[in-house]
Amino acid sequence: MLTTWLNTHPNLDYQPDEGLGGTGGASTSGRLFRMKFSTRIDQEIPAEQLFAAIGDFDALERMLISRGASVVRIDPAKDPGTVMGWRIGFDWRGKARKLKLSVDRFDRPEAIGMQGRSEALDMTINATVVALNRSKSRLIFELEIRPRNMKARLMLQTAKLGKSELDKRFERRIREYVELMRA
Repeated sequence: MLTTWLNTHPNLDYQPDEGLGGTGGASTSGRLFRMKFSTRIDQEIPAEQLFAAIGDFDALERMLISRGASVVRIDPAKDPGTVMGWRIGFDWRGKARKLKLSVDRFDRPEAIGMQGRSEALDMTINATVVALNRSKSRLIFELEIRPRNMKARLMLQTAKLGKSELDKRFERRIREYVELMRA
């Protein structure tokens, strides 16, 4: 019944994004089922040092492994047609999950962009470093999550009920990440 209703209303029909770099945001329904997180973190270090800290992919891999994830780096030289990225496996809520994360933008010293894809979700990560003065910089970190199936869509709709708490948790985790990467 629900599927029939959705298919008879083209403005609400869900179509997964095309590939990792798909636009997927043109329709109204695409915007309704996305969840965005954003935070700004000021640091008392030059912008180049902040960018070097967040762009240290070896340290990122070590951090993920120390938290129990399995990480396999995708080597563009061995897999033609791909960009640098990772295949990440982890347990979440008692179930094994897999995520493919690829770097699609690396503009030193100001921006890093990544695209992620799992069985249920697509995600876009953007980290931008802005120099406030010679010794102070700001990290603008944005995460956008898009569902790929009905179960993920329902999960995001439910999560939106606690969005303010999720925003606080997101900011705290990004602060911890920056401090860990600086150390």
